[in-house]
Amino acid sequence: MAQIGCGSRSVRPSASWRQSPVPDANPVAMTAASPWWTPDVHADRRPRLILRNAITAAVRDWFARRDFVEVETAALQVSPGNEAHLSAFATEAIGPDGRHLPLYLHTSPEFACKKLLAAGEKRIFSLSAVYRNRERGPLHHPSFTMLEWYRADETYDSLMQDCAGLVALAAERAGTKRFAFRGREADPFAEPERLSVAEAFIRYAGIDLLATVAADGSTDREALHASLVQAGLRTAPDDNWADLFSRVMVEKIEPGLGQGRATILYGYPISEAALARPSADDPRTAERFELYCCGVELANAFGELTDADEQRRRFILEMDEKQRIYGERYPIDEDFLAALAIMPQASGAALGFDRLVMLATGAMRVEDVMWTPVAG
Repeated sequence: MAQIGCGSRSVRPSASWRQSPVPDANPVAMTAASPWWTPDVHADRRPRLILRNAITAAVRDWFARRDFVEVETAALQVSPGNEAHLSAFATEAIGPDGRHLPLYLHTSPEFACKKLLAAGEKRIFSLSAVYRNRERGPLHHPSFTMLEWYRADETYDSLMQDCAGLVALAAERAGTKRFAFRGREADPFAEPERLSVAEAFIRYAGIDLLATVAADGSTDREALHASLVQAGLRTAPDDNWADLFSRVMVEKIEPGLGQGRATILYGYPISEAALARPSADDPRTAERFELYCCGVELANAFGELTDADEQRRRFILEMDEKQRIYGERYPIDEDFLAALAIMPQASGAALGFDRLVMLATGAMRVEDVMWTPVAG
């Protein structure tokens, strides 16, 4: 799956939920504001928090009526995920014998959920806190709630229908007929638009993206760079293909997504979907989609890769890139790769629950719909 920034599912994000934190409009005002726990501030926040609880209960009921089992996964993991731009919180466990074991707070319950699929579970979901370092802004928070769910032996098209249903459910429980954020509006009950990444690059940037991707998934940095220059987009000398791809996404494409109705953006280049299987109709692309509403990335979904050797290869490439950029790398969860080898075909999605509640309640920041935001 991907991690959503909401993009490993970078909600996700997402993307895997990769999205730069959006700066606060007025940091000084935020610093001077009263704490969330003061009675007057809490009184203002409470109506949205009560709606959050109603949406939470409705989501759990929605999954239960579809024969999903809710699972609670351990927050401490030997690896927080292996995507280059995910930053984790590190800690350690001290055993009775005094040995120190490095551990991380999970950035997603993905690895644990896939182990449960390998164990024999068929339909599972998790609604729990996850943790991302280096992330804070109107749409980002160091600790946030991720809704993640998996369907064994089902296609990722079924997840597109799930996403549409969950958006409508949140609006219904919040008693609203429209979502709005920063001047953009969307009808949460309308059928989402389905738009391929290649189509989006043509529509919003005039760039033929797949002309820069070879049949084996390798990418042509110089060709994409030339396209950005022609489109009038800034570039940097050290930009690689993925950097250029992200720049077009952030500056040209994402602001136009999810206006009027939600958008399902699908068919990502295989290099931008580290845990997804290749598309059957075009090996240059992967079974990955992201859900957008009012320009906000809400969910990241994959047709899951189950080739353990290919997954290891991708993880190593991602960690090499992380080492190059950030000077660090995370360990690979060998148990996860062993489980992947026996995991059935499956599809999975991660949705930034706080972002969904934010849109449903008309809030302007995810912190506005969190009962107890992280200090800082």
